[in-house]
Amino acid sequence: MALRGGVKPATKQEIASAERMSEDYVEQILMRLKTSGLVESHRGARGGFTFARAPQVVTVMDVIEAVEGPLALAPCAEKRCDQVSVCVTRTVWEQATLALRSVFKRTTVAMLAEKAKVLAAAGAPSFEI
Repeated sequence: MALRGGVKPATKQEIASAERMSEDYVEQILMRLKTSGLVESHRGARGGFTFARAPQVVTVMDVIEAVEGPLALAPCAEKRCDQVSVCVTRTVWEQATLALRSVFKRTTVAMLAEKAKVLAAAGAPSFEI
């Protein structure tokens, strides 16, 4: 969708074909993105899906949280467990989660689309959102 520049909505069939995924799975993802306010749906013969906000402001973290929920590398990273006082790895998991979240928060969908254009121009396979 980001590669289209907001000009024309992308259908779930087009996305599924481009990403080599089932239409049903693409629809599940699109519905979660729509519920979170990241994409909008458009009805009719020329309908499909577009970003609700500019791809320059939609982060990878936004997409991940919309589709998967809060990101945590270990289940205990998001909540307290009864082993917290003796867990020697909890801090490592918390730091790793923060680092990963940081990378995802500073990477936008537009950045990924630009990289996809460069790779496509070089003849590489393209896998984009």
